Amino acid sequence: MSEKKSFKVAVLGIFTAVTAVLQTISYFIKIGNFNLSLVLVPIIIAACLYKPSYSAYLGAVFGLMTVIGCLTGADMGGNILLNSNAVMTVITCMLKGTLCGLLCGLTARALKKKGGLISVVIPAIVAPVVNTGIFVAMMFIFFKDILYSWAGGTNAVPYVITGLVGVNFLIELVINMVLAPAMLRIIKAVKKQ
Repeated sequence: MSEKKSFKVAVLGIFTAVTAVLQTISYFIKIGNFNLSLVLVPIIIAACLYKPSYSAYLGAVFGLMTVIGCLTGADMGGNILLNSNAVMTVITCMLKGTLCGLLCGLTARALKKKGGLISVVIPAIVAPVVNTGIFVAMMFIFFKDILYSWAGGTNAVPYVITGLVGVNFLIELVINMVLAPAMLRIIKAVKKQ
């Protein structure tokens, strides 16, 4: 194995560990009833540094860690979904994580030649939009009864916007955008290696 390839494998291993740890830590950081996802940061950095397959892989790790959180009850909302429909819960977790990483990686690849902050900020926006968007879509398609129950039997759309994902999504989006300059510095430092 070449030195460059060995370095990438080692970095991917580190990113995998960081992704798993950040997702585990997220179960202890709650905004209302939902966990704050800090796990998108390593996915975004990997998307900007390497191929979309790397960020898709890290997204899948994120999805797997989410499934584990649902199984163990660390993610209480996820545990409710799992008990309602285990197959669709696993599919939702894996799909939103993997597609979040893949689309973030494809965006980063498309913006690579532009360089600069824009090449990190846009993927940093894409990651939470895809992650949250797929989650919301899957809730409306496969978990509508639970969604309406959580909304107290009222219209679920305002509940989704204000309670389910609103604040959490905005905080994740702001964190990613605020950290984008720091991510850019990390990316430039790694590329110099």
